[in-house]
Amino acid sequence: MTCALSFSQAENIILDRILESRRSIRTFTAEVPPKDEIRKIIRAGLLAPYPGLYSAEEVYFRRFVVLRKDSQQMTKVTEIAKRQMTSWIEQVTKELQANASLKNRWPDIIRRLEGLAKNGVPGIGTAPYYIVVVERKGVSCVEQQSLAHCLQNMWLKATALGLGFQLVSATAQMAQDREFCSLLGVPYREVGLNGCAIGYPIGASASILRPNVDEVTTWIE
Repeated sequence: MTCALSFSQAENIILDRILESRRSIRTFTAEVPPKDEIRKIIRAGLLAPYPGLYSAEEVYFRRFVVLRKDSQQMTKVTEIAKRQMTSWIEQVTKELQANASLKNRWPDIIRRLEGLAKNGVPGIGTAPYYIVVVERKGVSCVEQQSLAHCLQNMWLKATALGLGFQLVSATAQMAQDREFCSLLGVPYREVGLNGCAIGYPIGASASILRPNVDEVTTWIE
């Protein structure tokens, strides 16, 4: 069986380079990327796969909210994020207490959350743009899996454009905040959220070593 589309070896090499160059960036310059570059990244997100049930709907289920670092809304979002981290500490503490296998990790996990509650969430207000991806909840509750595909596309496109990308996974938790949903203009408790920070990276990221494919692959034939 052959694929309907075929790509040259040169095109595959370019794709491999982008995949191998993808990094999580945590420090950004103050330079603001052009809006057209952000639009290209969002377009890549629109090309991501989604649950089949959505395909029959008339109203598109996925939206994007772009917040600029120096906006008044970003200041509000930064405070909301800190508040949500404080609330999350209580929730995570209960989950840790119910899971004995994580007992040795309690101090590190709680300490990290306390730091976020005090100092803010990295990626929110620390990069020129914070993008929230909004996806309406469906019957099968797979919106976070769908959002992950969307963000991966955006991450790869940002890499191809020479921009830094940081996944802001705490955005998912912020969907529980009524004020945050109101600020985004999305219905409270009816959507799933996730997000990312985008800007020009400071310095080059170190390469990441990966195992050989044969070391981690089992063939069952």
